[in-house]
Amino acid sequence: MIRVLIADDSALMRKMLKRILETDPDIEIAGIARDGIDVVEKAREIRPDVITMDVNMPGMDGITALQYIVNEKICPVIMVSSLTQEGAMTTFESLELGAFDYVGKPGGTVSSNMDVITDELISKVKAAAGLKKRRGIEKLTRSPGEKRQVVKNPPVSNKPVKAVAMGISTGGPKMIYEVLPLIPANINAILFLVQHMPPNFTSTYVKRLNDSCQLEVVEAQAGMKVRPGVVYVGSGGRHLNLVKNASGEVMMRLPSKPDHLFIPSVGVMMESVLSVYGSKTIGVMMTGMGNDGADAMVKIKNAGGITIAEAEESAIVWGMPGEVVKKGGASIVTPIWNIASEIMKAVNK
Repeated sequence: MIRVLIADDSALMRKMLKRILETDPDIEIAGIARDGIDVVEKAREIRPDVITMDVNMPGMDGITALQYIVNEKICPVIMVSSLTQEGAMTTFESLELGAFDYVGKPGGTVSSNMDVITDELISKVKAAAGLKKRRGIEKLTRSPGEKRQVVKNPPVSNKPVKAVAMGISTGGPKMIYEVLPLIPANINAILFLVQHMPPNFTSTYVKRLNDSCQLEVVEAQAGMKVRPGVVYVGSGGRHLNLVKNASGEVMMRLPSKPDHLFIPSVGVMMESVLSVYGSKTIGVMMTGMGNDGADAMVKIKNAGGITIAEAEESAIVWGMPGEVVKKGGASIVTPIWNIASEIMKAVNK
C-alpha cells in the first residue's frame, strides 16, 4: 500500500483529495494536515510514502513546509496548486526546491471539479512512491549536476543546420536544467521542446528557462520563422508543428488538432520536425509517464536520424524513454547529465 499524507487548509479540498485517492486500491490515506506546521509534524511522525500539499496555507505555507520535508528527506512531495499565473510561479519555485511534481487545481484555490484530475493525481502519487522505493529517499535531493559533463563551445560549423526534437513530461520542469543550460548558444541546430503542461504555465516556464540558458528560449508562436541557437517550446493547449513557406523558410504552426491525450504532444511535434528535416533530425526523450513520442523516435531512427533516450538510472519516471528503448527506437541510452554532450556530438557529426 502507498501511504499518503494530505495537506490542505480547505476542508472541502481535503475531503475531495481523500475521496479521489481512495478510489485506487493501492493507496491509503495515512493522515490529514490543515497547514504547513501540521504537515511537517505529521510527516515526521507518520513517515508517509508521499505527501500531497497545497501551496497556499495559513501560518506556514506549502513552500516553507516543503523545504523542511525535503531537507529531512522524509518522502516525495506533490504540490497541489491553482492553475493561474501566480500558481505557475510558486509551482516552479517548489520544483526547484525539490518537489517531485505538481497537480493543478482546475478551478482555482478551492475547486469543486477536482474529479477531472483523478487519473493525473493517482498516477503521479504512484510514480512518486515508485521513485522512493527504487532509489531511496536520499536520491530525491541529489543534484545530478554533480556528474555533469561540461559541454565546450564548438567552432561555428559550416555543416547543414540540424533539428533537435526533445520530449519530456513528469519530472521535466526540474530535470530539463540538466540539459538545456549546458548547450552553447552557437550550436548549429534549431531546438524544439515539448513539456506536458497546462496552457497558462508555459510562459513562466519559458522565462525561467531563458534566464538559465546560454541559448535563447522562446514560447512557440504561430508564424514564427525558426533559426539556429533558439529553443522553441510548445505552447500549452496547442501542438507544435512546422511548415515550409514558398521561399523554403521553416515556420511555426500551432494547431489544436489532432485530438491527443497531451496537447502539445511530443509525438506530433517530433513527426512534424522529421517531415521537414528528415535524417538531420535528432530525437531526445527524457523523463515522463506514458508513451507519447515513442513511435516518432522509432521513425526518426529509421529515417537516419540520431535518437537519444534517458537511461533508467537518472529518470524520475522511466515511462516515455523506457518505451523508446523497448521499441528499439534509441540510438543512444544515457543518464540525463550526459544528454547535452550527446546532443552536441550528434549535431557536429
